[in-house]
Amino acid sequence: MDNILKTKKNISGLSGEITIPPDKSISHRALIFGALTKGIVEIKNLSLGEDCLATLKILENLGVKYKFISERDLILDSSNGFSIPKVALDCGNSGTTTRLLMGFLAGQNFDCELFGDESLSKRPMKRVIEPLTKMGAEINSNDFKMPIKIKGKELNAIEYHTPIASAQVKSCLMLAGLNALGKTKIYEKTLSRNHSEIMLEYLGAKIKTGIENGEFFTEIEKSNLIPKSLGVVGDISSASFFMVAAAITPNSHIIIKNVGINPTRTGILDIFKQAEINFNLLNQKTVCNELCADIEVKYTPNIKPFVIQGEIIPRLIDEIPILAVLATQAQGKTIVKDAQDLRNKESDRIKTIVEAFNELGIEIKENQDGFEIIGKKEISKSVSLKTYLDHRLAMSYYVMSLINQEQMEIKGFDCINTSFPEFMKLMEELI
Repeated sequence: MDNILKTKKNISGLSGEITIPPDKSISHRALIFGALTKGIVEIKNLSLGEDCLATLKILENLGVKYKFISERDLILDSSNGFSIPKVALDCGNSGTTTRLLMGFLAGQNFDCELFGDESLSKRPMKRVIEPLTKMGAEINSNDFKMPIKIKGKELNAIEYHTPIASAQVKSCLMLAGLNALGKTKIYEKTLSRNHSEIMLEYLGAKIKTGIENGEFFTEIEKSNLIPKSLGVVGDISSASFFMVAAAITPNSHIIIKNVGINPTRTGILDIFKQAEINFNLLNQKTVCNELCADIEVKYTPNIKPFVIQGEIIPRLIDEIPILAVLATQAQGKTIVKDAQDLRNKESDRIKTIVEAFNELGIEIKENQDGFEIIGKKEISKSVSLKTYLDHRLAMSYYVMSLINQEQMEIKGFDCINTSFPEFMKLMEELI
């Protein structure tokens, strides 16, 4: 039976300060790049979501040792190098784990197999398999889906123009390029999140970034990474649920501490400006070259409709479900377009959002590459919504429940454990 959450009614507002969990994207990279230093690395403030723990478990199966020295801090030891895995490598629900490790594993001197859960097994891997194959990788898959078998071998550098800007594809090819003969160069029409570039530069990789013929490029070659202490800032994707909750729930005023505000991730802040949300950035600083700040958000009664399209999409692709909730409280039509990649996430997020909003009586129109929402209608419907094992839908629906006059049920709510097991604890602190 699905785990079902029954929501509360009549929330009087959110108030207080919370510290958001560590950034999942940066945590994956800290583990993988830390292991690639072939040394001893301390990682501070690691995400403990199931996705990141899947990456850690795979590294352990590859011979990397680790020891937690506090709840979120650990010592990673890969000084003895990597060993042939004795078992198939379980990626759980994590597309990031799968795609990044494929780039790393394709250039090793051993064979391995990757598999995942039911949801991950449906997700397309063609976008990384094709360019890796061009580098000389030998990969067998189930029609470009999991399980995936990799025969490790020496790779050759390529120049590759990504059809859709994707940090996972770019990072996969950078990891392959770290082990390839020559200089690997990846081009993007719009710049996807650049946590990999920032961390690899911090660890001493031979890496260049810039703009060439109107495209962003990343160039990388074989490098010996330098073991350094790595710190992880708070996750703006996780913060987004509380940011929207405070903006749409009357009598709310919250501060979210230590949130990463890397410019390739802050599309949501641009949308908040467009929607004229009452928010501020406080105490800005850097951690391992990553920008972070405290984010203050207050209830905003007169939210303006907004448009999400074009170059901003890679900078907020994960936040679109919660921004759809924000759109329901905007005074007019909000448009999301150029976001067809939403159909390739943990669920087909365009289809599932439209389905849920229809059940709630929200005026929404589905398009192939997004949707249109007519906002500012009171929500008062007792419904039971399916999450389809999609953690971002589950949390977005919970935020929707804060302004629903009736109780809701959210089926399969425990899927949030893949990325944000602390979600309800932090929400309870503010309610």
